[in-house]
Amino acid sequence: MLFTSESVTEGHPDKLADQISDAVLDAVLEQDPFGRVACETLLTTGLVVVAGEISTDAYVDIASIARNVICNAGYVGDESGFDGKACGVIVAIDEQSREISSGVSTSLEVRNEDIETKSADYETLGAGDQGLMFGYACDETKDLMPMPIWFAHQITKQLAKVRKEEELSYLRPDGKSQVTIQYENGIPVSAPTIVVSTQTDPVVEQDKLEDDIVSRVIKEVAPEGLDINNTRFLINPSGSFVLGGPRADAGLTGRKIIVDTYGGYARHGGGAFSGKDATKVDRSAAYAARAVAKSIVAAKLAKRCEIQLAYAIGVARPVSINIDTFGTETQDVSKIENAVSELFDLRPGAIIDTFNLRTPRYLPTAAYGHFGRSEESFTWERVDIFVDELTRHFS
Repeated sequence: MLFTSESVTEGHPDKLADQISDAVLDAVLEQDPFGRVACETLLTTGLVVVAGEISTDAYVDIASIARNVICNAGYVGDESGFDGKACGVIVAIDEQSREISSGVSTSLEVRNEDIETKSADYETLGAGDQGLMFGYACDETKDLMPMPIWFAHQITKQLAKVRKEEELSYLRPDGKSQVTIQYENGIPVSAPTIVVSTQTDPVVEQDKLEDDIVSRVIKEVAPEGLDINNTRFLINPSGSFVLGGPRADAGLTGRKIIVDTYGGYARHGGGAFSGKDATKVDRSAAYAARAVAKSIVAAKLAKRCEIQLAYAIGVARPVSINIDTFGTETQDVSKIENAVSELFDLRPGAIIDTFNLRTPRYLPTAAYGHFGRSEESFTWERVDIFVDELTRHFS
């Protein structure tokens, strides 16, 4: 079986949009942990538009935030095709609808019980919208992620690293990777094709580019045990890639949801993450679902696990939970489901509390994936306590 996933660099226009939206969210949360944020960003030639709904008493300089993100990604002059210091920034922000706000602040369960409460009480929050979310984990990599997306992310991160450290000084910020993995009996064994498209200065020769990307990017991060001896490397297969970023292609928040998650290897509920505070279950419940799936695989209850959660707006408890272990389980699936119901509180308020989602942590998530990350701020990836509880439950 062949399976392919892609990743993009932080300089990709869609990822610039995600980063701006999440940087705005972090700036609000730094001053107001209970701020409600739904921030969308559009980038095109010489222009950034930031729109959406934000309810907070905090003041944030959105234009400066947008410019800082763009400059930090490497767009600091006309030669890169976009200049964070000179581009125009339009801000169009309104407040969250009162009807949505009231339903989220006081859940249906609390309203039906006629209990007086405050919006700051974690246990009373309803879901910020209806929707379905998926979490996934498998034992193909040390981070319990599918190999195709995991390897693709390593390549784009290395691409950015050698650019920023000027090891390959001719590179520019925009770029993509695409990895095809060959599976035998469900195990990744080789990478038949790897594609890297990267923005460059106009002077670099194709032969040098190909040699550098293969030797100093791809081979530097290739996972141990994966055969790339016969890999077909396609480096800038369309030819010259000098004009990139928002000048070449408009960027929009939420347009890389498959890159953000599991590279298409698992299902996706359709909701984007970036620019949304944690009362939006598109984000928080997807993080919780990943934590549940990862805990199950890490506890060796299954080699693969996918969990679906579904919510109704203003209602705290999920309306459905489904777990699929694809026949790889070591315990009866019904027993795993019972253990999850017992050990994991999947109400939005409890998710926020468990993973400390009211503090700034979101900008780093907006490039190179939200899952399979070891950085301290990725609290939903640290599941040791849940693994211990699941192990005890089945011992």
